[in-house]
Amino acid sequence: MRLTTAGESHGRALVAIIEGLPAHLKIDKEKIDEDLRLRQSGFGRGARQKIEKDQVEILTGVRNGETLGSPVTLCIFNKDFANWENCMGSGACDESVMQKKSLTKVRPGHADLTGVIKFEQTDARNILERASARETAIRVAAGGVYKQYLAALGVQIGGYVKEICGVKDGGMYAFNELARSKTTETGMLDSQAETLAKEKITALKKAGDTAGGVVEIRVKGLKRGFGSMMTYAEKLDARLAQGLMSIQAVKGVAVGEGFAVGTKSGKDVHDEIFYGGEFYRETNRAGGIEGGMSNGEEIVLSVAMKPIPTLMKGLKTVDYLTKESQTAASERSDVCAIFALEIIAEAVVAQVLADAVNERLGGDTMGQVATRYNELP
Repeated sequence: MRLTTAGESHGRALVAIIEGLPAHLKIDKEKIDEDLRLRQSGFGRGARQKIEKDQVEILTGVRNGETLGSPVTLCIFNKDFANWENCMGSGACDESVMQKKSLTKVRPGHADLTGVIKFEQTDARNILERASARETAIRVAAGGVYKQYLAALGVQIGGYVKEICGVKDGGMYAFNELARSKTTETGMLDSQAETLAKEKITALKKAGDTAGGVVEIRVKGLKRGFGSMMTYAEKLDARLAQGLMSIQAVKGVAVGEGFAVGTKSGKDVHDEIFYGGEFYRETNRAGGIEGGMSNGEEIVLSVAMKPIPTLMKGLKTVDYLTKESQTAASERSDVCAIFALEIIAEAVVAQVLADAVNERLGGDTMGQVATRYNELP
């Protein structure tokens, strides 16, 4: 399968094209829209989320609620484009408005400075509009399609927020408990931790600062053998790490116990194997992946997001054109977007896993895919 996305933050629309989906996959648009709603939720989000109210439009590849086997095109129209058309349209723009909306005080933590140098621009808006995390809206929409592909095979994806700016949810949760995280304000499952996290976010907002955090993504029902040890490019953990690291502001990805394995001896890290009618393990420290392949256990991934780099109380920077010292401009007002990260990370994991399933099983129709999947040991 192949996913291509396009669009700018304040442009007309965000678009995704998915190639390689089999025919007869049932698509539930309402489930995709619910994921989009959740992506815009969470304690600490800013005013932009009140403007957009994202919903997906399926333009091609689906008829009567089922895929045709042709490329599926998804679109999310940006409502805010109406306020930006005179400087973000594809035709001639109003030069005075373009100058007013231009950004030369390049912001620390963003793509601004490196982008204007690399692409020989004088206005960082030509960089930030594509680098913006607004792009993740269309990835969530595409992820909704991939999740429905996996769900048809009995594969489920869930997650929750483990930490917000040092406030940790230290609970151990069964997979069926994870869905409750979508009903909380922060994505945390422990109510006491959530209260402390909301207090922290409120204090940061008052100080003009922002918060980062960590989410955990879990996958249940994926059979063993997806991915491969034969070439490095096929390793499932490497592909998941690449996908998750491609999310804006993500700076760390761990599988299973992650960095903790470096502090322990082998007997406390490796999952012993037993047999009782079938092979099984009593622990899952490897996070469901061994040798670059799924081993049949739950896949467990931790994803760390840096604090949002656009602070309401701007950081020190330099004007790209004048080279004078400045205070960075505030382009948006989110304080915390960790809840959104959990939704986005689920979508990206679904994309990577659907890709791996398709590569191994092929199939022109969902019936063929399901039959081949069910025949796997």
